[in-house]
Amino acid sequence: MVSRVIPVDSFDLVIFGGTGDLARRKILPGLFRRFIAGQMPADARIIGAARSDMDDAAYRAMVEAAIAEFGGQESKDTKTLQAFLERLHYVAIDATGKGGWTQLAAMMRDSVIRAFYFSVAPSLFADLAQRLHQHKIADRESRIVVEKPFGRDLDSARALNEGLAAHFDERQIYRIDHYLGKETVQNLMAVRFGNVLFEPLWNNHYVDHIQITVAETVGVGGRGSYYDKSGAMRDMVQNHLMQLLCLIAMEPPALFGADAVRDEKLKVIRALQPVEPENIVRGQYEAGEDGPDYATDAENPRSTTESFVAMQVEIANWRWAGVPFYLRTGKRMKARSSEIAVVFQDLGHSIFKGDKARHRNMLSIRLQPNEGMDLQVTIKEPGPGGMRLIDVPLDMTFADALGPDAEAVPDAYERLIMDVIRGDQTLFMRGDEVEAAWAWTDPIIHDWETRGDVPKPYEPGSAGPEEAAILMHRDGRRWRDIKG
Repeated sequence: MVSRVIPVDSFDLVIFGGTGDLARRKILPGLFRRFIAGQMPADARIIGAARSDMDDAAYRAMVEAAIAEFGGQESKDTKTLQAFLERLHYVAIDATGKGGWTQLAAMMRDSVIRAFYFSVAPSLFADLAQRLHQHKIADRESRIVVEKPFGRDLDSARALNEGLAAHFDERQIYRIDHYLGKETVQNLMAVRFGNVLFEPLWNNHYVDHIQITVAETVGVGGRGSYYDKSGAMRDMVQNHLMQLLCLIAMEPPALFGADAVRDEKLKVIRALQPVEPENIVRGQYEAGEDGPDYATDAENPRSTTESFVAMQVEIANWRWAGVPFYLRTGKRMKARSSEIAVVFQDLGHSIFKGDKARHRNMLSIRLQPNEGMDLQVTIKEPGPGGMRLIDVPLDMTFADALGPDAEAVPDAYERLIMDVIRGDQTLFMRGDEVEAAWAWTDPIIHDWETRGDVPKPYEPGSAGPEEAAILMHRDGRRWRDIKG
């Protein structure tokens, strides 16, 4: 199997916050990998923009060091790396003032795609949009990319949307969620809508329940002051898990296109039922052998911010009525794992009377690590002794199935940035999507604050608070084991 790489049109990509952590770790190494793959035109340019006072040479040296640290084996190709670095330029700029904007305007070329990546705090989005418009740097075909957090509640999300909409059309705004750029997430749509095997079963007649888990082994040390103002609900559930829920639950769009897909995702969010307090468990990790407790990491001894959330969610529509969706995410858990598990119902009748075990088909979609899918099916256990049934997975791990081509699969940021240049918004959130997600999330958080809800403690390296297991056990179900 040979991967096809389709080059994009020539572009000028300006990265505001071009010296920051995200640019160094993800954006610039990802662009270098696309350059190696031959997807970047020879005359494409990348312009770093930040407050630091440096010239092109100093910026190239900084990017070279970043690629050496975060770029993997490809960074050893010094000849190609130098060719990539020649496409980099830098301008010192004041996001809220006048400095650097005239210089940036003079650097932009006509007749190429102009894209602007806002790798900065959301408080600067409106300022950057206004100045791009004021200095005529952006035109009607330009694109802007904005990072989460896109607001911390409905009011702030609306304000951000309005600040961007004052100068850019919705078709020009790309709200990036790197989870949507993962190969497995897109394969979820291919599996659902490209195979007659699954879509007829994707409803409440055949599905018992669905689990979505995003577990992390790291704590919040180093970013505790930020995280303590957000928590797992705002940081993970409102965006990452919400997007995964939409993709797993949405109706088939009329076609695979940006607005058609996002229309169906929006319908899912609007069909979400309010969540009762007894269907939510909040947690906060305790101290362990490898680190302090959450309150110490957050530098707030009285913190009531959650580092873990588990909840049961219901979707009020014909397809999913009666099917619970269980969402779970947390820090300092037993393994780093992101998985969607579609658990199908029991057989209505089994002809194997001697078999006492309950056997269920299940489709497991692994987002990280070891991206892939497996379908659990029931077979006869090999050997003599009668008809004994066992469950085995039909495994499709991308690294195994694709062989050497698996290494060429672009990571999420690589894919999404190239989609921006192509003008494809399918894997990006629309403004009304973001606002609908906050409209559902805000009452949950408000209820916690009103009741003075205190998170349950849990041990680092565990699967979260015991109450999260009870959330499933009371319905006769159990969480999937978290495996790295």
